[in-house]
Amino acid sequence: MASPDIASLRNVTSDVIRAAEARNSTVYNVLGKEEDPESKFSTIFNRALENIDTTNAYLSDAENEEIKWALGQTENTHDLAVALQKAQTTLQYTIAVRDRALSAYREITQMQI
Repeated sequence: MASPDIASLRNVTSDVIRAAEARNSTVYNVLGKEEDPESKFSTIFNRALENIDTTNAYLSDAENEEIKWALGQTENTHDLAVALQKAQTTLQYTIAVRDRALSAYREITQMQI
């Protein structure tokens, strides 16, 4: 028996399911529920700060795993590799978000009023 293609799971015909997905999905609704415009900026800013905290935590975990491995407290290189990959991926994501924010800031500052 062949396993179903995951693409077929997106072809939902129920209006109720589509409405629930549009309402609850973080893909369609990045900021969550509708809020006033002032709190949207604070939501985005708070999520960016959470992103930085998460990145710092992953970098710290990777550094701790490196220290454990260097001191011989662990011989499990898999945990070290996973921690390093998580740290690298989150750092790249954080840098990409920073670059996009700086690009948007530059565009705003260059607008003529």
